[in-house]
Amino acid sequence: MLADPMVLILMYFVLPVWLAAGFADWLCHRATHIETTTGAKESLIHLLMFAEVGVPLLAAMFLEVNALVIAVMIVAFFIHEATAMWDVRYATSARTVGPVEQHVHSFLEMIPLMGIISVVSLHWGQFLALFGFGSEPARYDIAWKQQQLPVSYIATVMIVILLFEFLLYLEEFVRGWRAHSGRLAPPKARRHEPGDTTLR
Repeated sequence: MLADPMVLILMYFVLPVWLAAGFADWLCHRATHIETTTGAKESLIHLLMFAEVGVPLLAAMFLEVNALVIAVMIVAFFIHEATAMWDVRYATSARTVGPVEQHVHSFLEMIPLMGIISVVSLHWGQFLALFGFGSEPARYDIAWKQQQLPVSYIATVMIVILLFEFLLYLEEFVRGWRAHSGRLAPPKARRHEPGDTTLR
Protein backbone atom coordinates (compact mmCIF):
# COMPACT_ATOMS: atom_id res chain seq x y z
CA MET A 1 0.00 0.00 0.00
CA LEU A 2 2.80 2.44 0.85
CA ALA A 3 4.19 2.00 -2.66
CA ASP A 4 0.91 3.09 -4.25
CA PRO A 5 1.45 6.40 -6.12
CA MET A 6 -1.77 7.83 -4.67
CA VAL A 7 -0.59 7.10 -1.12
CA LEU A 8 2.76 8.75 -1.86
CA ILE A 9 0.97 11.81 -3.30
CA LEU A 10 -1.12 12.07 -0.14
CA MET A 11 1.90 11.70 2.13
CA TYR A 12 4.45 13.85 0.35
CA PHE A 13 2.40 16.38 -1.62
CA VAL A 14 -1.17 16.88 -0.37
CA LEU A 15 -0.38 16.96 3.35
CA PRO A 16 2.78 19.14 3.06
CA VAL A 17 0.95 21.66 0.85
CA TRP A 18 -1.91 21.82 3.38
CA LEU A 19 0.54 22.42 6.23
CA ALA A 20 2.36 25.11 4.22
CA ALA A 21 -0.96 26.82 3.47
CA GLY A 22 -1.86 26.79 7.16
CA PHE A 23 1.44 28.46 8.03
CA ALA A 24 0.97 31.01 5.24
CA ASP A 25 -2.50 31.81 6.56
CA TRP A 26 -1.05 32.51 10.01
CA LEU A 27 1.46 34.88 8.40
CA CYS A 28 -1.40 36.68 6.64
CA HIS A 29 -3.26 37.07 9.93
CA ARG A 30 -0.16 38.48 11.59
CA ALA A 31 0.45 40.90 8.72
CA THR A 32 -3.10 42.28 9.07
CA HIS A 33 -2.75 42.63 12.87
CA ILE A 34 -5.52 40.20 13.72
CA GLU A 35 -5.04 40.84 17.44
CA THR A 36 -6.17 44.47 17.08
CA THR A 37 -8.93 43.91 14.51
CA THR A 38 -10.98 40.72 14.93
CA GLY A 39 -9.07 39.51 17.98
CA ALA A 40 -9.32 36.22 19.82
CA LYS A 41 -12.74 35.34 18.41
CA GLU A 42 -11.38 34.80 14.89
CA SER A 43 -8.41 32.88 16.29
CA LEU A 44 -10.84 30.63 18.17
CA ILE A 45 -12.63 29.95 14.89
CA HIS A 46 -9.27 29.05 13.34
CA LEU A 47 -8.57 26.57 16.14
CA LEU A 48 -12.02 25.08 15.59
CA MET A 49 -11.27 24.58 11.89
CA PHE A 50 -7.92 23.06 12.85
CA ALA A 51 -9.79 20.45 14.92
CA GLU A 52 -12.30 19.83 12.12
CA VAL A 53 -9.58 18.79 9.69
CA GLY A 54 -7.35 17.26 12.38
CA VAL A 55 -9.79 14.51 13.40
CA PRO A 56 -10.17 12.99 9.90
CA LEU A 57 -6.44 13.47 9.25
CA LEU A 58 -5.50 11.46 12.35
CA ALA A 59 -8.10 8.82 11.45
CA ALA A 60 -6.61 8.42 7.98
CA MET A 61 -3.08 8.23 9.37
CA PHE A 62 -3.68 5.68 12.11
CA LEU A 63 -6.89 3.73 11.39
CA GLU A 64 -7.97 1.27 8.74
CA VAL A 65 -9.98 3.31 6.26
CA ASN A 66 -13.50 1.94 5.98
CA ALA A 67 -17.02 3.31 5.54
CA LEU A 68 -16.94 4.87 9.01
CA VAL A 69 -13.69 6.78 8.43
CA ILE A 70 -14.87 7.94 5.00
CA ALA A 71 -18.16 9.14 6.50
CA VAL A 72 -16.28 11.07 9.20
CA MET A 73 -14.12 12.69 6.50
CA ILE A 74 -17.13 13.76 4.44
CA VAL A 75 -19.07 15.15 7.41
CA ALA A 76 -15.98 16.96 8.74
CA PHE A 77 -15.38 18.51 5.32
CA PHE A 78 -18.86 20.05 5.17
CA ILE A 79 -18.61 21.27 8.77
CA HIS A 80 -15.22 22.81 7.94
CA GLU A 81 -16.70 24.56 4.90
CA ALA A 82 -19.51 26.03 6.99
CA THR A 83 -17.02 27.19 9.62
CA ALA A 84 -14.81 28.70 6.90
CA MET A 85 -17.74 30.81 5.66
CA TRP A 86 -18.41 31.95 9.22
CA ASP A 87 -14.72 32.79 9.58
CA VAL A 88 -14.57 34.99 6.47
CA ARG A 89 -17.90 36.64 7.31
CA TYR A 90 -16.59 37.63 10.71
CA ALA A 91 -13.07 38.50 9.52
CA THR A 92 -14.34 41.02 6.95
CA SER A 93 -16.22 42.89 9.69
CA ALA A 94 -13.00 44.45 10.98
CA ARG A 95 -10.03 43.67 8.77
CA THR A 96 -9.20 43.48 5.09
CA VAL A 97 -8.80 39.97 3.74
CA GLY A 98 -6.46 40.66 0.85
CA PRO A 99 -5.85 38.74 -2.39
CA VAL A 100 -2.96 36.70 -0.99
CA GLU A 101 -4.96 35.55 2.03
CA GLN A 102 -7.96 34.76 -0.17
CA HIS A 103 -5.74 32.64 -2.39
CA VAL A 104 -4.34 30.84 0.67
CA HIS A 105 -7.92 30.18 1.80
CA SER A 106 -8.65 28.51 -1.53
CA PHE A 107 -5.86 26.01 -0.80
CA LEU A 108 -7.07 25.44 2.75
CA GLU A 109 -10.58 24.69 1.52
CA MET A 110 -9.76 22.52 -1.48
CA ILE A 111 -6.83 20.48 -0.18
CA PRO A 112 -9.04 18.56 2.31
CA LEU A 113 -11.39 17.79 -0.60
CA MET A 114 -8.42 16.61 -2.66
CA GLY A 115 -7.39 14.40 0.25
CA ILE A 116 -10.87 12.89 0.59
CA ILE A 117 -11.08 12.16 -3.13
CA SER A 118 -7.68 10.47 -2.98
CA VAL A 119 -8.68 8.34 0.02
CA VAL A 120 -11.97 7.41 -1.64
CA SER A 121 -10.14 6.32 -4.80
CA LEU A 122 -7.96 4.02 -2.67
CA HIS A 123 -10.96 2.55 -0.86
CA TRP A 124 -13.64 2.67 -3.54
CA GLY A 125 -15.43 -0.44 -2.31
CA GLN A 126 -16.02 1.03 1.15
CA PHE A 127 -17.10 4.35 -0.33
CA LEU A 128 -19.77 2.61 -2.42
CA ALA A 129 -20.77 0.46 0.55
CA LEU A 130 -21.34 3.59 2.61
CA PHE A 131 -24.25 4.39 0.28
CA GLY A 132 -25.45 0.81 -0.07
CA PHE A 133 -23.81 0.06 -3.41
CA GLY A 134 -21.07 -2.31 -4.58
CA SER A 135 -20.23 -5.83 -3.50
CA GLU A 136 -18.45 -5.07 -0.21
CA PRO A 137 -20.29 -4.84 3.10
CA ALA A 138 -19.86 -1.45 4.77
CA ARG A 139 -17.47 -1.68 7.73
CA TYR A 140 -17.89 0.62 10.71
CA ASP A 141 -15.34 -0.87 13.07
CA ILE A 142 -12.44 1.11 14.51
CA ALA A 143 -9.14 -0.69 13.96
CA TRP A 144 -5.49 0.29 13.75
CA LYS A 145 -3.91 0.16 10.29
CA GLN A 146 -2.46 -3.23 9.51
CA GLN A 147 0.42 -1.52 7.75
CA GLN A 148 1.29 1.56 9.80
CA LEU A 149 2.96 4.58 8.29
CA PRO A 150 6.71 4.86 8.97
CA VAL A 151 7.45 6.10 12.48
CA SER A 152 9.84 8.74 11.13
CA TYR A 153 7.10 10.11 8.86
CA ILE A 154 4.51 10.22 11.66
CA ALA A 155 6.98 11.91 14.03
CA THR A 156 7.91 14.53 11.44
CA VAL A 157 4.29 15.32 10.60
CA MET A 158 3.29 15.58 14.27
CA ILE A 159 6.22 17.87 15.09
CA VAL A 160 5.44 20.14 12.12
CA ILE A 161 1.73 20.27 13.05
CA LEU A 162 2.58 21.09 16.66
CA LEU A 163 5.21 23.75 15.95
CA PHE A 164 3.93 25.39 12.77
CA GLU A 165 0.17 24.97 13.12
CA PHE A 166 -1.26 24.37 16.58
CA LEU A 167 1.18 26.42 18.69
CA LEU A 168 1.17 29.33 16.23
CA TYR A 169 -2.62 29.53 16.17
CA LEU A 170 -2.70 29.18 19.94
CA GLU A 171 -0.22 32.07 20.14
CA GLU A 172 -2.48 34.05 17.83
CA PHE A 173 -5.43 33.42 20.17
CA VAL A 174 -3.46 34.46 23.26
CA ARG A 175 -2.23 37.59 21.48
CA GLY A 176 -5.79 38.63 20.65
CA TRP A 177 -7.04 37.76 24.13
CA ARG A 178 -4.38 39.93 25.78
CA ALA A 179 -4.81 42.83 23.35
CA HIS A 180 -8.41 43.32 24.44
CA SER A 181 -8.24 42.45 28.14
CA GLY A 182 -9.86 39.06 27.86
CA ARG A 183 -12.62 39.97 25.37
CA LEU A 184 -13.14 37.62 22.45
CA ALA A 185 -14.48 40.23 20.03
CA PRO A 186 -12.91 43.71 19.98
CA PRO A 187 -15.31 46.70 19.87
CA LYS A 188 -14.24 47.44 16.29
CA ALA A 189 -15.43 44.03 15.11
CA ARG A 190 -18.74 44.39 16.94
CA ARG A 191 -19.49 47.80 15.36
CA HIS A 192 -19.14 46.86 11.69
CA GLU A 193 -21.18 44.58 9.51
CA PRO A 194 -19.54 41.63 7.70
CA GLY A 195 -18.03 42.81 4.44
CA ASP A 196 -17.70 46.42 5.56
CA THR A 197 -14.07 46.95 4.70
CA THR A 198 -14.18 50.71 4.19
CA LEU A 199 -13.20 51.63 7.76
CA ARG A 200 -10.12 50.04 9.27
